[in-house]
Amino acid sequence: MSDSIDWNLAVATASRLAPRGPELPRAQARDAVLMLRDLAAEAVEPVRRVTGLEVAGDGGAMVVDRPAWIASNVAGMRIAMTPLLERLDETEPPALIRDLGSRGTALQVGAVLAWLSGKVLGQYEVFTPPGERGRLLLVAPTIVNVERQLQVPSRDFRLWVCLHEETHRVQFGAVPWLADYLASLVAEFLEVSEVGIGQVVKAVAQAVRSVVPSSSSSSSSSTGPRESIIEAIQSPEQRAVFDRITGLMSLLEGHADVVMDDVGPQIIPSVELIRTRFTERRQSPSAIDGLARKVLGMDAKLRQYTEGAAFVRHVTGEIGMAGFNGVWASPSTLPTRAEIRDPQLWLSRMAG
Repeated sequence: MSDSIDWNLAVATASRLAPRGPELPRAQARDAVLMLRDLAAEAVEPVRRVTGLEVAGDGGAMVVDRPAWIASNVAGMRIAMTPLLERLDETEPPALIRDLGSRGTALQVGAVLAWLSGKVLGQYEVFTPPGERGRLLLVAPTIVNVERQLQVPSRDFRLWVCLHEETHRVQFGAVPWLADYLASLVAEFLEVSEVGIGQVVKAVAQAVRSVVPSSSSSSSSSTGPRESIIEAIQSPEQRAVFDRITGLMSLLEGHADVVMDDVGPQIIPSVELIRTRFTERRQSPSAIDGLARKVLGMDAKLRQYTEGAAFVRHVTGEIGMAGFNGVWASPSTLPTRAEIRDPQLWLSRMAG
């Protein structure tokens, strides 16, 4: 059952469809890689000082291109899904795989990763083989492309990104149970997933109607409902697990955003300009990107940054960063999705 998805085809498809560019002379490309490596190392001490979290090792990052990022993510997906796939009987694969087949599922995975490879700036590898630690990846072409779009100072933007991604390395490095806990949530979500292609197509059609304005109705909204496609097709069992995953991811992303912005003014002269333009870019996608976000649930992902950051700022404002670090004590001290949206609930639960 481990070959229910043609993983090699997924990598090949995503690499072929991934966006190209930006075009850089060889010397500039080499300089960008070297600068990102240096800035990743420079980000280690400021993040340690602000978070109060200690991690063994000297940090650093692997600077990669989009195909390497894709290969890393496919490897992580394979590790995350293999235990479930191996437990399933050949005649009863998950609905989506059953409907699309090994190659069809791989093509779907590849198309999604290709689109994401043009958006993701960096990532910490969470799903790794037993005994191996994750690496911090910085996607050089995407970082350079975004800094050009935003028209912000290159060094400042690259350091800003490194601060965010280094915070993720620190989160998983300083909290030894965190990666396994996230993996267990993903496995649990997959266990209760039974979504057929017919449900997905119906949900996508609903998303198109909600995201693309109707030419025959002046009252149609281009913003669509708050719920994402992923949430719309979930069973109650899936929704319960998804809410726990969302609560955790909101915490991780919000914490990284807060650290990035708190450190920024001390070492990044143009941090206010970068934050303003980056936020505008998040909130003003193109029509195609807006639809893709809706279909893939990325609109919910973007809310994780704002809701998570608001939670972290509220809690640290009340009890300081040392008090906030109580969230890392155990899975039971992590905020729920409801507590992310109402931090006082978490504060009251911890006080109790």
